[in-house]
Order: sequence, then C-alpha cells, then structure tokens
Amino acid sequence: MIGGAVTLVTSFFVKFAEYRAALSAQDWLDLLGLIIFFIGLGLVFSVISQAGFFAYLFIHRFGLSLFRSFWPMVQLLLIGFVVFDLIYLPYKAAEGSIPLYLLILMSFALLAYGIVIANIKAKQTHPRAFVPALFLMVVMTAIEWVPGLQASGTDYAWLMITSLLACNTYQLLILHHLTRTDDEQAKSNAQPKSSKA
Repeated sequence: MIGGAVTLVTSFFVKFAEYRAALSAQDWLDLLGLIIFFIGLGLVFSVISQAGFFAYLFIHRFGLSLFRSFWPMVQLLLIGFVVFDLIYLPYKAAEGSIPLYLLILMSFALLAYGIVIANIKAKQTHPRAFVPALFLMVVMTAIEWVPGLQASGTDYAWLMITSLLACNTYQLLILHHLTRTDDEQAKSNAQPKSSKA
C-alpha cells in the first residue's frame, strides 16, 4: 500500500505531462489507466523493497557470524563504497553528460536520509542499531534501485527511489515492534496504566 501510494503521488510530479494530456482531453479512461498503472508499478517496487529487506536480514546475520565484532566497520566501508559508486559509475556511463554535482547531491541526499532514519531507529531501539539501519537505507536501497537507474531517462529512477525509501523506512522502523517478545509487549502495555495509577 505504501509503495503504491508513494509512487502514485510521485507520478503526479514526474509524469505531469501525461496527466495534463488526459485531463485536457477529458479522457477519464486514460486518466484511470494512468492511476492504475502507477499504483501497480508502486506495488512492484514495494515487492522489490521487501525482497531486499529479507536479503538484508540474512546478510546481517551472515555478516555477524563471519566478521563478528568487525561487522560494523565492514558495513561502514561498504556504505562508503556504495556512495562513491553512486557518483562514479553513472558519471562514467553517461560520459560526462550528467553534471557531476547532481550525482554528488543525489548520493549525499541518500546518505543524509539514511543517517536521519538510522538515528530514529537507534533512539527507538539501541545505539548499536545505527550502523545496520544505515547499511539498509544506503546499501540495500542502492542495490534495489539499480533497475531504475538503468532505465532510459530519470522519470522511473525518481518513481522507484521514492517508493523504495518509503517502503524501506517503514519496514525498518516497524521491525522492532513486530519482533518484541510477549514479556516486552506486556511491559509496554502495563507502563501507561501504572503511570496513571
């Protein structure tokens, strides 16, 4: 639902010309087709996000067992590598046709958004959650975004990244609520009652 809604809202800005053409011609069937198409596209993006999230859960457990206490440092190195690649690879592929400053802004905007969400996750759970959360928001989102980056033009890249960020943010911030034990749930339910008493 989140992926479909976010992609639909983003499409109003990214594909405004198509909506305007349908509205000016008063072609309601075409307008309905556009809305259904972009909701469906958002649902596909959300499935990609969910697959990436499950892959992240496996990678995180595997990394912990393989690298042990060095796993946070490995994740930070991978985050730096991905941020660099988001600048270097598109610039090289476009042979300089895309301004370098735009790629730098895009990469650092993704990193900044990831830092904000990772901070929220760390405050809601534990400070140790910061690096894994940042890894998900930067590295996994960038991997999931590859099909959008390979599409011709930037429209589908914008549609995809907004949906992926929204879905990944939701999954990350809801995870600890879903995995709480019965004892933790009982304590959190009892706290407001005891404070009132």
